[in-house]
Amino acid sequence: MISNALVGYIAGTLTTASFLPQVWHSFRSRSCRDLSYAMLFVMGTGTALWAIYGVMLQRWPIILPNSITFGLICTLIGMKASYHPRAKERR
Repeated sequence: MISNALVGYIAGTLTTASFLPQVWHSFRSRSCRDLSYAMLFVMGTGTALWAIYGVMLQRWPIILPNSITFGLICTLIGMKASYHPRAKERR
C-alpha cells in the first residue's frame, strides 16, 4: 500500500516541476512579457499559505514543495521586473 506521505511527495514534486520549464524558458529568452504579475502574485501567495499550513500541521510533503514553488515564483517575479521594468513597458 502506498503511504499518504509518498503520494504527497509525488504530487508536490510534479507540481513544483511544472514551474521549471517556465523559469528555464524565461531565463534563456530573457523575456517574461507574457507572464502576468497578477497570476504570479496570486500563485505566490497561495503557495506561501500552503507552506504555512504545512508548517502548522508539521507535514513535510506540504511544506517542501510549496516552499520550493514559492521560490520559483519569486524568481519569475524578479526576472520579470529586471527584464521588463514598468517604465519600459509604458513606452
